[in-house]
Amino acid sequence: MRITDLEIVSYLGAEGAPPVGDGLSQVRPGHRYPEDREARLSPSDGPQRYAATYLRIRTDGDVDGLYGPVDDDVAHLIRSEFRGLLIGHDPLAGERLWDRLQRSERHARHGRYMKAISALDNALWDLRGRHFGVPVHRLLGGPTRDRVPAYATMLGVGHDPEQLTAAAAEVRAAGFSAQKHFFADGPAQGRDGFERNVALAFDARRAAPDLDLMFDAYCGWDRDYARRWLREVEDEVDPSWLEEPLMPEQTAAYRELRGGAGTRIAAGEHLFGRWEAHRWLAEECVDVLQLDPEWCGGLSELVRIGTVASLYDAPLIPHGHGLHASLHAAAAMPAELVPMIEYITTLQPRRLHFDRNAPVVRDGGFDLPELPGFGIEIDESRVESERVWE
Repeated sequence: MRITDLEIVSYLGAEGAPPVGDGLSQVRPGHRYPEDREARLSPSDGPQRYAATYLRIRTDGDVDGLYGPVDDDVAHLIRSEFRGLLIGHDPLAGERLWDRLQRSERHARHGRYMKAISALDNALWDLRGRHFGVPVHRLLGGPTRDRVPAYATMLGVGHDPEQLTAAAAEVRAAGFSAQKHFFADGPAQGRDGFERNVALAFDARRAAPDLDLMFDAYCGWDRDYARRWLREVEDEVDPSWLEEPLMPEQTAAYRELRGGAGTRIAAGEHLFGRWEAHRWLAEECVDVLQLDPEWCGGLSELVRIGTVASLYDAPLIPHGHGLHASLHAAAAMPAELVPMIEYITTLQPRRLHFDRNAPVVRDGGFDLPELPGFGIEIDESRVESERVWE
């Protein structure tokens, strides 16, 4: 069996309800500059059309591989940079292909290149699962558990106490035991912004006294700002973790912050590969690793990162850009190492709109997938138009 083509297909569907949440602005590194601070995270006034792009690896054999959705910038890179490296090669020789892709360009260890390698690696895992007629987690040595728990990420949900109470009720009703909120303010918003960030923590705890609470600063703070916030909230709110308070290159500041914090520090969605994961653990920068299998090098690399994490007894809780690769990784790795995955409640239902077999939340987690590969199948009844990229 040989690879014959890398096909990119974009699907467009009917208008659907606007994303859940009020589009609250999320603090970002660039928000120190007023002209770069968005008023809203995303528009939510009125219906929006469903759109998604998928990668298909064609072969001359009995199966193809399918993965998605993938971001359009990644899809362009796959077609322009990597197509020629894969055509004519054995899709079952995954280690060889991954190594060739990673060595093919001197900048392929980070950023969009690694995200493109991730999509290709995941599609190859789907192909292998379909070829052997088993779900991907079986190929990885799983399952290690009956089902995979998840925590609920409330991206875009407002900070009004009534909204927080309603969000907590929905999370609780869906069976989740933990939820994560995002800050809207950073150092540039001064004392008022800091007080709003403190109030968010206390209001979220009052709304959810029985849930674990996590908070995400999306690299928009600095070390001293994070220290001040932790001093204000740690004792009474008891956060499960503070996520990405600093830019990922600030490893010394992360180490200092973690050393003085009673709350766990989580990070990793903006790290790439086992080498960066190892450096962060070795330098004691982080308690919880969150590398994303759709960005860090694919499912193959996430499994390697899991091995690195196990050496430091550090939990690996994959970031939730997508669901398929994270779900199968968790199903195949020890529960102590990957205790749960992330589910972005306001994003994933829209991202997986065209997936006939999309994972469904039940009792705060997911049943183990049993279809071959990742089980991804496009629901043609939801497709109004499709475009195969030239």
